[in-house]
Amino acid sequence: MAGIDESRQFQPINIAILTVSDTRTSQNDTSGDALAERIARAGHRLIARAIEPDDPDRIESKLRIWIADPAIDVIISSGGTGITGRDVTPEVFQRVLEKEIEGFGELFRMLSYNKIRTSTIQSRALGGVAGGTYLFALPGSPNAVKDAWDDILLYQLDSRHRPCNLVELMPRLMEHRTAAAD
Repeated sequence: MAGIDESRQFQPINIAILTVSDTRTSQNDTSGDALAERIARAGHRLIARAIEPDDPDRIESKLRIWIADPAIDVIISSGGTGITGRDVTPEVFQRVLEKEIEGFGELFRMLSYNKIRTSTIQSRALGGVAGGTYLFALPGSPNAVKDAWDDILLYQLDSRHRPCNLVELMPRLMEHRTAAAD
């Protein structure tokens, strides 16, 4: 049966939040604040938080630094996933990802459809893995961030979720590199 298995021990993970925006500051980053609050409430650790403008090179640099940091298990970005000229987050994610988690974007848009109907086609939310780190690119709206966390990430980042979750796969995310070194 799907759900949280209370007989299993919760394993907190380390999460970094990246807000991608030309207009957000630490004083008005409501999406980042919503994520930070949810991460803490779930029992995880927020160990890094930054705001970068919609500049592909700066976003990529921050992602690569965090991916290389063994203390960071998950990076969640908000913003830059739309279809305007300044929305570049998915393209930057594609530069750094080793594997895309297609189901994340598909599920996000399916859940979003129930709330905003066909407007969900404007979202290019996505998930993936790079360097043993999970990455999730969320839209910048506070409601979208809340939906992604409350309906998907809260469960997949909980080691007690059954029948499976992303946390239990973390020790195996680097197997391809180990096999290549042999």
